[in-house]
Amino acid sequence: MQQFLKWTLNEMRKEGSMMSWMEEKRFEWVPLAASMLKNLLNGHTFIIVTDDERKWFCKYILSTINNPKGARPLLPFYSLEMLYPNLSQVRQKEEISLLEDLLSHSFPGGYTFFYIGKNENNKMELAKRKDNSFMWVFDEQLQDSFYLSSSDDMLDVKLIQLFKLLNKSIDAVLFAEVVFEND
Repeated sequence: MQQFLKWTLNEMRKEGSMMSWMEEKRFEWVPLAASMLKNLLNGHTFIIVTDDERKWFCKYILSTINNPKGARPLLPFYSLEMLYPNLSQVRQKEEISLLEDLLSHSFPGGYTFFYIGKNENNKMELAKRKDNSFMWVFDEQLQDSFYLSSSDDMLDVKLIQLFKLLNKSIDAVLFAEVVFEND
């Protein structure tokens, strides 16, 4: 069994030069991913929220995370827009609170937002209000989030690479191949 940080570095290096950009960001990535994976092990449901430009990525995640060819149990990942189609109309704090109440009742075992996008809309506000959100934020350094640049020509490729790394990390945790540094 390997430490998660070392395992992550080895996985990045297996990908060769295509993933070299992540080597310097691994110290930012590992604590966030570890926290997310611990929530998964604790039975949390993951609610994916994206800005409008990344809706395609939400579909990609949902079609990949529970691939029938996978050799693991199905995982509780859902799109918030599928759960609540009126999401774009939620703007006021009262409406956000009502939505949070709905999610708390729907997922009594706990839930974690998985946000991907810019910090410019009510969807991001919803994710920021939840302490354990797993956020990939563009163009702004926020505490407890992973920074990416929306002007990066390789952004879409990097998103897919990050998700691939996350998906492998899920397998490694579920099949007890890694331990977390502070365990």
